[in-house]
Amino acid sequence: MEVEKSPISIEQEDSEMGEGDAVEKPKSNRKSSSDSDSSDSEDEAEQTEQLLTLGSELCSNPSNYDAHVEYIKLLRRRGEIEKLREARENMNALFPLSPAMWVEWAKDEASLSNDSNFEAVEKLYERGISEYLSIPLWCEYLNYVQEHDPEVRQCSADGISKARNLFERAVTAAALHVALGSQIWDAYTQFEQAILLTIDQFDIQAKEKQVQRIRSIFHRHLSIPLANLKSTLLAYKAWEVEQGNALDAESDSVDGISSHVASAYQKAEEMYNARAHFEEDISRQDIFDSERFQHYMAGNVVKSVYARVTRNCPWVGELWVRYLLCLERGHASEKEISAVFERSLQCSFSTFEEYLDLFLTRVDGLRRRISSARGDDDLNYSLIRKSFQQAVDYLSPHMKNTAGLFRLHAYWARLELKLGNDLSGARGVWESLLKTCSSMLEAWQGYIAMEIELGYINEARAIYRRCYSKKFSGTGSEDICHAWLRFEREFGALEDLNHAVQKVMPRLEELQLFRLQLESKSFPEATDQREQTLKKTTREKRKSDSSAIDEQSPAKRQKNTSQSQKKIHEKKNTEGQNLAEANDVEERKGKVGKQVNEPQMKDTKPSKTRLYTDKCTAFVSNLNFKTKDEDLQQFFSEVGAVTAIRILYDKFTGKSRGLAYVDFEDDEHLAAAVAKNKQMLLGKRLSIARSNPKQGKKESVPRTAPGALEDGSNQSGTESKESGEISKGSSIDNVSHPSAHKRVESIQLKGKNTFAVPRNVRPLGWTANTTRSREDGDEKPKSNDEFRKMFMKT
Repeated sequence: MEVEKSPISIEQEDSEMGEGDAVEKPKSNRKSSSDSDSSDSEDEAEQTEQLLTLGSELCSNPSNYDAHVEYIKLLRRRGEIEKLREARENMNALFPLSPAMWVEWAKDEASLSNDSNFEAVEKLYERGISEYLSIPLWCEYLNYVQEHDPEVRQCSADGISKARNLFERAVTAAALHVALGSQIWDAYTQFEQAILLTIDQFDIQAKEKQVQRIRSIFHRHLSIPLANLKSTLLAYKAWEVEQGNALDAESDSVDGISSHVASAYQKAEEMYNARAHFEEDISRQDIFDSERFQHYMAGNVVKSVYARVTRNCPWVGELWVRYLLCLERGHASEKEISAVFERSLQCSFSTFEEYLDLFLTRVDGLRRRISSARGDDDLNYSLIRKSFQQAVDYLSPHMKNTAGLFRLHAYWARLELKLGNDLSGARGVWESLLKTCSSMLEAWQGYIAMEIELGYINEARAIYRRCYSKKFSGTGSEDICHAWLRFEREFGALEDLNHAVQKVMPRLEELQLFRLQLESKSFPEATDQREQTLKKTTREKRKSDSSAIDEQSPAKRQKNTSQSQKKIHEKKNTEGQNLAEANDVEERKGKVGKQVNEPQMKDTKPSKTRLYTDKCTAFVSNLNFKTKDEDLQQFFSEVGAVTAIRILYDKFTGKSRGLAYVDFEDDEHLAAAVAKNKQMLLGKRLSIARSNPKQGKKESVPRTAPGALEDGSNQSGTESKESGEISKGSSIDNVSHPSAHKRVESIQLKGKNTFAVPRNVRPLGWTANTTRSREDGDEKPKSNDEFRKMFMKT
């Protein structure tokens, strides 16, 4: 046999041939040879630079696999044997070399030493087969031993025994490979046949023994499920004919061979046919490795793993979904898949979306198997309808007005048309969705789209007439009206368009009026909030000023009194101007609101803060942070009689706190609203209770100065904020002290306890003379010596 020459030997021969040709070439070709030499020198310089770069890279990062491979390739191309050997050893110390790299290494070493270094090359092959199960690597090893081992080549007893032991090792390690295992058997058979030719024809006993050995190898080969078994059978029958046995060498039948060999061959062929489609999937090039592996592993092993994992972690819905898909890939029966699905429904998942995903996976599998031409009598559309109905009955109470429930019904209606061929059934699916989600715009739009797609224009028009007057979230009410008009322009007659315009235009005007009312209500609320912020800022500043004054000395306090009075008067004038401007804006806004809804705006005074008494108010908690007033209005639309909605927001971040107050007209509507407790809104389960505020809250009592309750006159604790407002006549002209809360200076307290009286409240017996004398004393504070003399006297 001829051994394939290694790249190094080929390059050496090419270089030697190049030198011989250079001698014989005429001198006219010296110019072209000089050009090639210059290009070679440039390539060599480039390779040298690459070697330096890769060497530094490997020094800094020895774990760079690709750098090792490129470094070995460059060294092999340049023929640097010692560095190449060292580089291979360094890489093998960190990584296993690929079979191709082991073959290259062994061939390079064999080409350098011929047969003198046989043991070193043999060790390289042994290292390679210990790291990789590779049929080509085993074949190269067997061929090398047959060609270069002196004992095997001379067909000595020890050499033949050594080769047979090596072939048996190869059979044990790699001959069971379905696609390539036949190469090992064929090489083994050819070796024994070559040994048969070396036996003396007159040594009948040894020759017969060798024939039996070859026949045994054929029998072993035919009993293993490998590819190309039929060609092996034909080769065996042809060999038996050469030995003088009467067999039909051209037929692939088992007639004429022994019964036990025929039985083993038929069994092996059945085993191969059972796994042939798996081997074909593995050998396909049009699919990814992960998908190929998944197809190959979709058998009893993976099925048992999923059975164990769903038993240990039954609360994970995704595991059950994958389990069902695994059974479908393994072509499991409907009885087995149905049993697993029923078991999964008995588990408790953390979210309802997991249940929805499980139901959809079950329906998907039924749809695929019914659509395919597999002819399973147990499968029919009633199973899909049963699964959908089971899903709707379980999920509808918990997933009302959600996209998942809409997707489930839309899928069901489409399958009713495609697989069930039942138009009335598809319409019934949409009608059942509208019963539970009548305020969901997507449900009406999906129903209408189905009718239009099927060409039932009148039915679609009837659905528009049913839903155009309904209230949807956001701009859904306007969208459905415009959609009806667009539908009539595209599909309807002129009479239909006129009828739609007569219905839709008043509805659009009503919606526009409602939007304007909401905007008019939002303006006074913003004004009130701005006033409250201004009051709070003034109050905090007053507190800081008073604390600073207390820390000052009496002389400095008296000095700053006149300056602060001027600033207070200036601030008072500024606040008066701001208040006047705010009143002008509110009056203008009131005029606009009066044009929009005059009766309603008469009852509402945007210049005053509205007081909420919480007499018929529901307190709503656990709201979704994205909930708007329109969402709560729609949620309580079945109850009705909602007068006001107040969502609480954080004063620092401006984000919702998940709390709200909803006012109703009477207790009857309030009780109906409280009955909706624990229902879902935007994915959150609401908590609704009757609002019961504490008595004597400060929200309805205007803050006054101490002593304001003079002459025993007591005011009620539930007085509204309107009573605390200042009239135009007294806010500027009759108040001397410019405070935001209008403290009174001239009120005197009755009794002797005056230790807690503020500075601007005059206690009993206070006169101007005493005030002046005190001020005089403050202007001339005592020195330290004077204080010391006072203490010495005492």
